[in-house]
Amino acid sequence: KICGIVLVIRCIVAALFYFVKRNKDEGKIGTGALVGKLIGNVCIIVTCLVPALLFTGYNGFKTGGPYEVKTAEAILIDGERIEKFEKDGSMREVPVYFYYPDTEEGKFPLIIFSHGAFGYYQSNSSTYMELASRGYVVVSMDHPYHSFFTKDTAGKLVTVNPDFINSVTAINQEDVSEEEVFACASEWVELRKGDMNLAINSIKEASEKGELSDAWYTADEKEIILGVINITDCDKIGVMGHSLGGAEAVYIGRTRDDIGAVIDLDGSMLSERLDIEGDHYVYSKDPYPVPVLTIDNEEHYELGAEMGNLYVNHYVVENAIDGHSTYFKGSEHMNFTDLPMFSPFLARMLGTGSIDSESCIRQTNDIVLMFFDYYLKDKGELTLKEYYQ
Repeated sequence: KICGIVLVIRCIVAALFYFVKRNKDEGKIGTGALVGKLIGNVCIIVTCLVPALLFTGYNGFKTGGPYEVKTAEAILIDGERIEKFEKDGSMREVPVYFYYPDTEEGKFPLIIFSHGAFGYYQSNSSTYMELASRGYVVVSMDHPYHSFFTKDTAGKLVTVNPDFINSVTAINQEDVSEEEVFACASEWVELRKGDMNLAINSIKEASEKGELSDAWYTADEKEIILGVINITDCDKIGVMGHSLGGAEAVYIGRTRDDIGAVIDLDGSMLSERLDIEGDHYVYSKDPYPVPVLTIDNEEHYELGAEMGNLYVNHYVVENAIDGHSTYFKGSEHMNFTDLPMFSPFLARMLGTGSIDSESCIRQTNDIVLMFFDYYLKDKGELTLKEYYQ
């Protein structure tokens, strides 16, 4: 309850600050009308958040693989990055959550997952659980201050940063320049790049040395974490994410040489935009170096078809060494998460389409499994359809 109250207050304060400032600057609305509008928006926010906060224990569907799935958690402390969202000089902390096969035999590929803006580590629980049951070690990350809510090593509640809320809100306005969008996006993916590199490097180091460094805060789960890392094959790594997390996964696949496959769930590949000249972005001329799959909602697909190589995802996939894309008819942005399963009302407010939500995420999980099996396990065939429905 405390988490919900704090989060709602922070979201309300951010929304009030942004809308008051914007409307005052532009003279769009009077004070009385503005207050009425804000009260209505606040009521909607509160109504939407309640079911989401009540059902945070959702763990997805019954898994289809041969392994039982277990979980563990830790927090990684980055000794090289000061937390820019705080003013006390503390170091950046990144919570990581393991989903893994309940066995001590064998080695399993590593999958790192990054959530979207205002998301959190459980956003795609059904995906992690299915992968783990099929023989993968999945690590879902929280990105503090980008995440809906998380915690630090002191047990303190860390909620989404109001300035981040304002920035995301601002760049979605029609009158925002591409320069502003580019600046914000570059900052976001750079922050998340540091988080994902920290996770991958820390896991690989622990695997090589057989021990956890001082970067690991594990509470009472040190031996459990070491056991999970012992069954992790760090020579086979896949990265994926939803929305902004998908953009981050694409960035990591471009900038590291140890990634074997990348999946972008309905995210614009922001990191592939190197610069902006006038109204046009400048993209990397080097082909995307590793197998990459983008799974889009129908509107994004139609936008890509209309814009061709002016749409970043279309350009990257078409020029990749091994690029793939597909989409779901009748889908919208939140259909590629588990949110419609545990908070349908909130999911509808944020964007779900006419497609059956359970069918969409189940099919998405099947595609994710097929793609990683093909590239990380040399298993099966890659039989992607042009679209799903």
